[in-house]
Amino acid sequence: MATTLRRSVAAVTLAMATTLGFAGLGLAKPVTDQDILNDAETTGDVLTYGLGTQGQRFSPLDLVNKETVKGLVPIWGFSFGGEKQRGQESQPLVVDGVMYVTGSYSRMWAIDVKTGKELWEYNHRLPDGIMPCCDVINRGAAVYGDKVYFGTLDAKVVALNRETGKVVWSKAIEDYKAGYSITNAPLVVNGMVITGIGGGEFGIVGKVYALDANTGEMKWIRPVIEGNVGTLDGKPSTMTGTKNASWQGDQWQTGGGGTWLGGTYDPKTGLLYYGTGNPSPWNSWLRPGDNLYSSSRLAIDPKTGEIKWSYQTTPHDGWDFDGVNELISFPLKGADGKTIDAAATADRNGFFFVLDRTTGKFISASPFVSRHDWAKGYDENGRPIYNTDFRPGDPAKGGGADGKGTSVFTAPSFLGGKNWMPMAYSQKTGLFYIPSNEWGMDIWNEPITYKKGAAYLGAGFTIKPLYQDHIGVLRAMDPATGKIKWEYKNHAPLWGGVLTTGGGLVFTGTPEGYLKAFDDETGEELWSFNTGSGVVASPITWDMDGEQYVAVVSGWGGAVPLWGGDVADFVKSFNQGGMLWVFKLPKKA
Repeated sequence: MATTLRRSVAAVTLAMATTLGFAGLGLAKPVTDQDILNDAETTGDVLTYGLGTQGQRFSPLDLVNKETVKGLVPIWGFSFGGEKQRGQESQPLVVDGVMYVTGSYSRMWAIDVKTGKELWEYNHRLPDGIMPCCDVINRGAAVYGDKVYFGTLDAKVVALNRETGKVVWSKAIEDYKAGYSITNAPLVVNGMVITGIGGGEFGIVGKVYALDANTGEMKWIRPVIEGNVGTLDGKPSTMTGTKNASWQGDQWQTGGGGTWLGGTYDPKTGLLYYGTGNPSPWNSWLRPGDNLYSSSRLAIDPKTGEIKWSYQTTPHDGWDFDGVNELISFPLKGADGKTIDAAATADRNGFFFVLDRTTGKFISASPFVSRHDWAKGYDENGRPIYNTDFRPGDPAKGGGADGKGTSVFTAPSFLGGKNWMPMAYSQKTGLFYIPSNEWGMDIWNEPITYKKGAAYLGAGFTIKPLYQDHIGVLRAMDPATGKIKWEYKNHAPLWGGVLTTGGGLVFTGTPEGYLKAFDDETGEELWSFNTGSGVVASPITWDMDGEQYVAVVSGWGGAVPLWGGDVADFVKSFNQGGMLWVFKLPKKA
């Protein structure tokens, strides 16, 4: 009798745990380092930003495919509620039947994936005076052990208990009053929470940080601007680069290079890959030289924080082209038939780069937008061949915003051929799917001096569309040839991430509110659903109980309505929102 009772209690407990997503019952299965490394292959969960540490955003699931996707329907929606709508750029995570999703103003929810029921909410108390550059967004969380982690607009990393949402530890890593903030999703590698930092428009120094996932103790810090010294286990370690090698005087102390998008990790090479942002100020005449390591891709040893190699996509950046976009690991077949351990990135400057991810050696640079006025291309060493007529002029030599020698129209605009929104790589087709935009800008330089906590630009600008019928273009690119296989044009700018699947589908959203699915080989639109507000987030997919699910966050906002200039006419009627939508195929009667 006692044995039967124990079995009954165990069965009921297990059933409750399944129904409640293991929340509140002390049964949450700890997420291990190996679980995280296996994320790209384990389809029943989504443990990382990027559906795998390499950031490919590919799922082998094929139940939802080119034939069945037309039957995809929403099964529930979850409102973020309140007055804190603004931009919603978060990618959800799915663990043990629970979804973790962040929202604007540094909030997070745990939600039962079967029912859409809220399990808990964490609402971070933000101080007055935060200075986010490009809306009060957050792009996602990380999970490890029994905790879930995310960064906040006041430059903290917070660890919450997965079951209760209670704070386990909270670490302020920089001074938000100087312009620092965190909007990127962290990455967990070898028991460390690794994050970047934003604030390049305020003259901060970009850094990469590694914290002990259990305690929040800082393991190492790597500044990305040369001349600054890192730390290891709380003590000074090594200098980044060589002081004054490519920066004059003490400019390296306010050099920018924000690491605001976060990084990827390749277990094969054992390296972290991080992009670095624009140098400060924007006015390039005030800082002669290449300004290392701004507008670059860096490979970092996760054990020590040491930089192993670097590649600068825009030396002496004068257009705010940044270099922070994701570097995605993938296998590249060479002309000799051999496979290269490669990595690819689509830069704001309008070029798609392929590098050897072990050494950082330049392989190719191919344009993925229709205009790249600032450069004719790249030489064999991977250095841009500048079009000097398209660099905004020196205000010290006369002129300014009046156009006498400093104002120039150039493309892409500073919002980029591709901005933060992550592209995806398909293991099925071998293609990259790039959310790109066709716009240019009038840009001019102005005198500027650094002041803590104040904008440090030294430039003015107005963004303008290049074409009247479209700005956004989803493009499929062959990394081996640099050729574009197909493209889909969208009226408004594309500002959301991409997902590819084994079912031959490419999912992405539009500011007009649609989540769409395309044929990965032809670009034919196969399905769409209007979410009610602009989709500027990254979709995910997973399977559960023999069914495939798709989810995306909806909520218009981000940098475009804040910085978009004349592009604002394209988006002025779009409504803000804050919803999480989950879809699946209906069960057969």
